[in-house]
Amino acid sequence: MRTWSARVFRALLPVLLLCAALCAACFAGEDAPGLFPPLEPYDSGFLKVSDLHSIYWEVSGNEEGLPVICLHGGPGAICGPWMRRYFDPERFQIVLFDQRGAGRSRPLAEWRENTTQLLVQDINALREHLKIEKKALLFGGSWGTTLALAYAEQHPDKVCGLVLRGVFLATKQETDHFYHGGAGLFFPEAYADLQRILPAPESLDYPRQLFEMTQSEDREVREKAEMGWVGFESRVAHLLPAEKEETQQSLRQNRPLVKAIAVLENHYMMNACFLEEGQLLRDSERIARIPTFIVNGRYDAICPPAAAWKLSQRLENVKIELAPASGHSSSEPAIAEALVRGVAWVADEVEQGR
Repeated sequence: MRTWSARVFRALLPVLLLCAALCAACFAGEDAPGLFPPLEPYDSGFLKVSDLHSIYWEVSGNEEGLPVICLHGGPGAICGPWMRRYFDPERFQIVLFDQRGAGRSRPLAEWRENTTQLLVQDINALREHLKIEKKALLFGGSWGTTLALAYAEQHPDKVCGLVLRGVFLATKQETDHFYHGGAGLFFPEAYADLQRILPAPESLDYPRQLFEMTQSEDREVREKAEMGWVGFESRVAHLLPAEKEETQQSLRQNRPLVKAIAVLENHYMMNACFLEEGQLLRDSERIARIPTFIVNGRYDAICPPAAAWKLSQRLENVKIELAPASGHSSSEPAIAEALVRGVAWVADEVEQGR
């Protein structure tokens, strides 16, 4: 088994917490209700999924348990150790992996050969590598909900349940809300800071502008885009955001992972996440009977609850909770507590054959 040294873990801890707040699926603080104790993986490694990409993976819990595959947010974030704590280690085989170009996967921040369809293929490749033959529960937050839905709708025969936090259906309306002023209605000072770094703030193609900045030959331009975009996102992710300087300090502590988030999020968003407009809602009939638990922050400025609600109305075996006094981050106590309950409810539904 490959493990991080204590020194490496301490060095990465600040950015792991940052990525969690940014759309990585499901971090909660030590005092979050109902979390299971910290857990170490019993196996980990890298899987080569193309000539260019190798993805990091790890497995913990019960090797004979119900498989659960965790899908982090971003795109470009990371699966951290907090994600293991939503699952009873006696009941679940817990699979975490960092998507192409993200986290510990190699090469970091690589946008080539990186699409939603290829990530769906990677999940199947990882299942085969780990010899997971049972149907799996998919657990994802933010962008992780997008990928979970894309996978489940393409492979409903391989999915037994879904737990989704902060639903993002990858529509133009949702992307425009996030990038082009909707979130800015609630965080005008953060949005003004974002607009100041753009070469053409009057042109509503912010994902493309930001991506092109991340690819600039000028290091100062690249860093302005990376720090500016991830700084904006981290500030609007919480109901009660940290101060601007505190956010910037956290970002500076691990620049490579900040770069991955900035590059890959904007690569995906400027390409409509490589999905047809309205595809995930349109094809939701394919997963209508799969047990699904949805939680969305009532005041989520990144992924407003309207998308979660629309999805829930298309499903037959679903529970939805709009968490009070909560934003986007899964560190919000009401969201963390709901996720623990949601995992247990879906597993009960699966085991009882409903």
